[in-house]
Amino acid sequence: MSTAHTKHTAHTGPAAVGAFNVIHLESAEAIAAGAEQAGLPAIMQISENCVRYHGRLAPIARATQAIAGSANVPIAVHLDHATDTELVDEAIELGFDSVMYDGAHLDFDANCATTAEVVRRAHACGIGVEAELGEIGGKDGAHAPGVRTDPDEARRFVERTGIDALAVAVGSSHAMVERTSRLDLALIELLADALAIPLVLHGSSGVADAEIARAVEAGMAKINISTHLNKVFTASVRASLDARPELVDSRRYLGPARDAFAAEVARLLTVLSGD
Repeated sequence: MSTAHTKHTAHTGPAAVGAFNVIHLESAEAIAAGAEQAGLPAIMQISENCVRYHGRLAPIARATQAIAGSANVPIAVHLDHATDTELVDEAIELGFDSVMYDGAHLDFDANCATTAEVVRRAHACGIGVEAELGEIGGKDGAHAPGVRTDPDEARRFVERTGIDALAVAVGSSHAMVERTSRLDLALIELLADALAIPLVLHGSSGVADAEIARAVEAGMAKINISTHLNKVFTASVRASLDARPELVDSRRYLGPARDAFAAEVARLLTVLSGD
Protein backbone atom coordinates (compact mmCIF):
# COMPACT_ATOMS: atom_id res chain seq x y z
CA MET A 1 0.00 0.00 0.00
CA SER A 2 1.18 3.50 -0.77
CA THR A 3 2.77 5.49 2.03
CA ALA A 4 0.04 8.04 1.34
CA HIS A 5 -2.46 5.77 3.03
CA THR A 6 -0.44 4.28 5.87
CA LYS A 7 -1.41 5.14 9.43
CA HIS A 8 1.28 6.63 11.61
CA THR A 9 1.60 4.27 14.55
CA ALA A 10 4.52 5.62 16.58
CA HIS A 11 2.15 7.21 19.11
CA THR A 12 -0.06 5.75 21.77
CA GLY A 13 -3.52 6.85 20.66
CA PRO A 14 -5.40 6.39 17.40
CA ALA A 15 -3.59 8.30 14.66
CA ALA A 16 -4.26 9.59 11.16
CA VAL A 17 -2.01 11.03 8.49
CA GLY A 18 -2.47 14.66 7.47
CA ALA A 19 -2.92 15.42 3.77
CA PHE A 20 -2.39 19.05 2.72
CA ASN A 21 -2.92 20.61 -0.68
CA VAL A 22 -0.12 22.12 -2.72
CA ILE A 23 -1.09 25.29 -4.57
CA HIS A 24 2.36 26.70 -5.31
CA LEU A 25 5.99 26.11 -4.29
CA GLU A 26 5.56 28.00 -1.03
CA SER A 27 2.82 25.64 0.12
CA ALA A 28 4.86 22.57 -0.84
CA GLU A 29 7.86 23.92 1.06
CA ALA A 30 5.65 24.77 4.04
CA ILE A 31 4.17 21.26 4.20
CA ALA A 32 7.64 19.75 4.20
CA ALA A 33 8.88 22.20 6.84
CA GLY A 34 5.83 21.61 9.03
CA ALA A 35 6.18 17.84 8.83
CA GLU A 36 9.85 18.16 9.76
CA GLN A 37 8.99 20.42 12.72
CA ALA A 38 6.48 17.85 13.97
CA GLY A 39 8.73 14.89 13.16
CA LEU A 40 5.75 13.20 11.51
CA PRO A 41 4.93 11.93 8.01
CA ALA A 42 2.55 13.85 5.78
CA ILE A 43 0.98 13.86 2.34
CA MET A 44 1.30 16.58 -0.28
CA GLN A 45 -1.75 16.66 -2.53
CA ILE A 46 -2.04 18.17 -6.00
CA SER A 47 -5.64 18.65 -7.09
CA GLU A 48 -7.20 18.92 -10.51
CA ASN A 49 -7.91 22.57 -9.67
CA CYS A 50 -4.22 23.13 -8.92
CA VAL A 51 -3.30 21.64 -12.29
CA ARG A 52 -5.82 23.94 -13.97
CA TYR A 53 -4.26 26.94 -12.21
CA HIS A 54 -0.73 26.06 -13.34
CA GLY A 55 -1.81 24.93 -16.79
CA ARG A 56 0.07 21.61 -16.67
CA LEU A 57 0.66 18.85 -14.14
CA ALA A 58 4.28 17.93 -14.76
CA PRO A 59 6.11 21.12 -13.61
CA ILE A 60 4.32 21.51 -10.28
CA ALA A 61 4.36 17.73 -9.76
CA ARG A 62 8.09 17.39 -10.31
CA ALA A 63 8.82 20.34 -8.03
CA THR A 64 6.56 18.89 -5.33
CA GLN A 65 8.16 15.47 -5.66
CA ALA A 66 11.62 17.03 -5.31
CA ILE A 67 10.61 18.91 -2.15
CA ALA A 68 8.98 15.79 -0.68
CA GLY A 69 12.00 13.66 -1.52
CA SER A 70 14.42 16.07 0.17
CA ALA A 71 12.50 16.16 3.47
CA ASN A 72 13.86 14.29 6.50
CA VAL A 73 10.46 12.70 7.25
CA PRO A 74 8.37 10.51 4.92
CA ILE A 75 6.19 12.59 2.62
CA ALA A 76 4.01 11.07 -0.10
CA VAL A 77 2.74 12.91 -3.18
CA HIS A 78 -0.91 12.28 -4.05
CA LEU A 79 -3.21 13.35 -6.89
CA ASP A 80 -6.37 14.74 -5.29
CA HIS A 81 -9.92 14.79 -6.67
CA ALA A 82 -9.21 13.99 -10.30
CA THR A 83 -12.32 13.46 -12.40
CA ASP A 84 -10.26 13.22 -15.61
CA THR A 85 -8.83 9.73 -16.12
CA GLU A 86 -6.19 11.14 -18.48
CA LEU A 87 -4.89 13.28 -15.63
CA VAL A 88 -4.81 10.18 -13.43
CA ASP A 89 -2.80 8.36 -16.08
CA GLU A 90 -0.34 11.25 -16.27
CA ALA A 91 0.12 11.19 -12.49
CA ILE A 92 0.77 7.46 -12.66
CA GLU A 93 3.40 8.04 -15.35
CA LEU A 94 5.01 10.75 -13.21
CA GLY A 95 5.37 8.30 -10.33
CA PHE A 96 2.92 9.72 -7.80
CA ASP A 97 2.68 7.63 -4.64
CA SER A 98 -1.11 7.48 -4.94
CA VAL A 99 -3.95 8.94 -6.96
CA MET A 100 -7.57 9.78 -6.28
CA TYR A 101 -10.09 9.14 -8.99
CA ASP A 102 -13.33 10.92 -8.10
CA GLY A 103 -16.23 9.21 -9.83
CA ALA A 104 -18.84 10.35 -7.32
CA HIS A 105 -20.63 12.26 -10.11
CA LEU A 106 -21.35 8.95 -11.87
CA ASP A 107 -24.04 6.44 -11.01
CA PHE A 108 -22.92 3.54 -8.82
CA ASP A 109 -22.25 1.01 -11.57
CA ALA A 110 -20.37 3.48 -13.77
CA ASN A 111 -18.34 4.67 -10.78
CA CYS A 112 -17.43 1.07 -9.99
CA ALA A 113 -16.42 0.25 -13.57
CA THR A 114 -14.35 3.38 -14.17
CA THR A 115 -12.69 3.23 -10.77
CA ALA A 116 -11.83 -0.46 -11.20
CA GLU A 117 -10.07 0.33 -14.48
CA VAL A 118 -8.09 3.13 -12.79
CA VAL A 119 -7.12 0.67 -10.04
CA ARG A 120 -5.95 -1.87 -12.61
CA ARG A 121 -3.64 0.66 -14.29
CA ALA A 122 -2.36 2.18 -11.05
CA HIS A 123 -1.72 -1.12 -9.27
CA ALA A 124 0.27 -2.33 -12.26
CA CYS A 125 2.69 0.49 -11.41
CA GLY A 126 2.59 -0.04 -7.65
CA ILE A 127 0.47 3.06 -7.03
CA GLY A 128 -2.43 3.19 -4.56
CA VAL A 129 -5.89 4.50 -5.45
CA GLU A 130 -8.32 6.53 -3.38
CA ALA A 131 -11.93 6.90 -4.52
CA GLU A 132 -15.08 8.62 -3.29
CA LEU A 133 -18.55 7.33 -2.53
CA GLY A 134 -21.36 9.49 -1.26
CA GLU A 135 -21.21 13.15 -2.05
CA ILE A 136 -19.02 15.51 -0.03
CA GLY A 137 -20.49 19.00 -0.01
CA GLY A 138 -19.29 22.37 -1.16
CA LYS A 139 -17.95 21.73 -4.65
CA ASP A 140 -19.74 24.55 -6.47
CA GLY A 141 -23.10 23.25 -5.32
CA ALA A 142 -22.61 19.90 -7.04
CA HIS A 143 -23.01 17.97 -3.79
CA ALA A 144 -26.18 18.30 -1.77
CA PRO A 145 -25.73 18.89 1.96
CA GLY A 146 -26.75 16.01 4.17
CA VAL A 147 -25.71 13.28 1.73
CA ARG A 148 -23.98 10.37 3.46
CA THR A 149 -22.07 7.24 2.43
CA ASP A 150 -24.01 4.02 2.97
CA PRO A 151 -21.87 1.28 4.64
CA ASP A 152 -23.38 -1.59 2.62
CA GLU A 153 -22.92 0.29 -0.64
CA ALA A 154 -19.37 1.16 0.41
CA ARG A 155 -18.59 -2.51 1.04
CA ARG A 156 -19.84 -3.45 -2.43
CA PHE A 157 -17.89 -0.58 -3.98
CA VAL A 158 -14.62 -1.66 -2.37
CA GLU A 159 -15.15 -5.27 -3.38
CA ARG A 160 -15.90 -4.35 -7.00
CA THR A 161 -13.08 -1.83 -7.44
CA GLY A 162 -10.13 -3.00 -5.32
CA ILE A 163 -9.37 0.54 -4.13
CA ASP A 164 -6.86 1.23 -1.35
CA ALA A 165 -8.69 4.05 0.48
CA LEU A 166 -12.19 5.50 0.43
CA ALA A 167 -13.27 9.12 0.88
CA VAL A 168 -16.63 9.08 2.61
CA ALA A 169 -19.40 11.62 3.16
CA VAL A 170 -19.97 11.91 6.91
CA GLY A 171 -20.86 15.58 7.39
CA SER A 172 -17.89 17.63 6.19
CA SER A 173 -17.97 20.07 3.28
CA HIS A 174 -15.28 21.38 0.95
CA ALA A 175 -14.01 24.97 1.02
CA MET A 176 -15.47 25.95 4.39
CA VAL A 177 -13.85 29.00 6.01
CA GLU A 178 -15.42 28.45 9.44
CA ARG A 179 -14.69 25.31 11.48
CA THR A 180 -18.28 24.50 12.38
CA SER A 181 -19.01 21.09 10.77
CA ARG A 182 -20.41 18.35 12.98
CA LEU A 183 -19.51 14.86 11.83
CA ASP A 184 -21.61 11.71 11.99
CA LEU A 185 -19.28 9.81 14.32
CA ALA A 186 -21.59 6.80 14.54
CA LEU A 187 -21.52 6.47 10.75
CA ILE A 188 -17.71 6.70 10.75
CA GLU A 189 -17.60 3.78 13.20
CA LEU A 190 -19.98 1.75 11.02
CA LEU A 191 -17.88 2.44 7.93
CA ALA A 192 -14.64 1.59 9.73
CA ASP A 193 -16.17 -1.70 10.89
CA ALA A 194 -17.51 -2.49 7.41
CA LEU A 195 -14.31 -1.80 5.47
CA ALA A 196 -10.78 -3.14 5.69
CA ILE A 197 -9.21 -0.09 4.01
CA PRO A 198 -8.44 3.42 5.34
CA LEU A 199 -11.22 6.00 5.45
CA VAL A 200 -10.52 9.53 4.21
CA LEU A 201 -12.12 12.73 5.51
CA HIS A 202 -12.34 15.45 2.87
CA GLY A 203 -13.41 18.99 3.68
CA SER A 204 -11.64 18.92 7.04
CA SER A 205 -10.95 22.67 7.02
CA GLY A 206 -14.49 23.11 8.29
CA VAL A 207 -13.97 20.72 11.20
CA ALA A 208 -12.59 21.87 14.57
CA ASP A 209 -9.60 20.14 16.16
CA ALA A 210 -11.64 18.32 18.81
CA GLU A 211 -14.10 17.02 16.23
CA ILE A 212 -11.25 15.85 13.98
CA ALA A 213 -9.74 14.02 16.96
CA ARG A 214 -13.07 12.31 17.58
CA ALA A 215 -13.26 11.34 13.90
CA VAL A 216 -9.80 9.77 14.11
CA GLU A 217 -10.86 7.92 17.26
CA ALA A 218 -13.94 6.66 15.36
CA GLY A 219 -11.85 5.34 12.48
CA MET A 220 -10.70 8.06 10.06
CA ALA A 221 -7.16 7.41 8.78
CA LYS A 222 -6.42 10.27 6.35
CA ILE A 223 -7.47 13.86 6.99
CA ASN A 224 -7.48 16.34 4.08
CA ILE A 225 -6.99 20.02 4.95
CA SER A 226 -6.56 22.86 2.47
CA THR A 227 -8.78 25.93 2.87
CA HIS A 228 -7.84 26.37 6.55
CA LEU A 229 -4.16 26.55 5.63
CA ASN A 230 -4.89 28.95 2.77
CA LYS A 231 -6.58 31.22 5.32
CA VAL A 232 -3.44 31.15 7.50
CA PHE A 233 -1.20 31.91 4.52
CA THR A 234 -3.39 34.74 3.21
CA ALA A 235 -3.81 36.32 6.64
CA SER A 236 -0.05 36.52 6.98
CA VAL A 237 0.36 38.09 3.53
CA ARG A 238 -2.37 40.61 4.30
CA ALA A 239 -0.78 41.51 7.63
CA SER A 240 2.64 41.99 6.05
CA LEU A 241 1.31 44.24 3.30
CA ASP A 242 -0.87 46.23 5.69
CA ALA A 243 2.11 46.80 7.96
CA ARG A 244 4.52 47.63 5.13
CA PRO A 245 2.61 48.86 2.06
CA GLU A 246 5.89 49.88 0.42
CA LEU A 247 6.97 46.23 -0.02
CA VAL A 248 7.64 45.16 -3.59
CA ASP A 249 9.86 42.10 -3.03
CA SER A 250 7.40 39.20 -2.79
CA ARG A 251 9.83 37.20 -0.67
CA ARG A 252 9.29 39.71 2.16
CA TYR A 253 5.63 38.72 2.53
CA LEU A 254 5.58 35.19 1.07
CA GLY A 255 8.37 34.05 3.40
CA PRO A 256 6.49 34.86 6.63
CA ALA A 257 3.31 33.38 5.12
CA ARG A 258 5.18 30.18 4.33
CA ASP A 259 6.45 30.04 7.91
CA ALA A 260 2.94 30.52 9.31
CA PHE A 261 1.60 27.79 7.01
CA ALA A 262 4.39 25.44 8.15
CA ALA A 263 3.72 26.11 11.83
CA GLU A 264 0.03 25.29 11.37
CA VAL A 265 0.87 22.08 9.46
CA ALA A 266 3.08 21.04 12.38
CA ARG A 267 0.31 21.81 14.86
CA LEU A 268 -2.31 19.91 12.88
CA LEU A 269 -0.06 16.87 12.50
CA THR A 270 0.38 16.82 16.26
CA VAL A 271 -3.42 16.89 16.68
CA LEU A 272 -3.67 13.93 14.30
CA SER A 273 -0.83 11.98 15.85
CA GLY A 274 -2.86 10.68 18.78
CA ASP A 275 -0.74 12.33 21.47
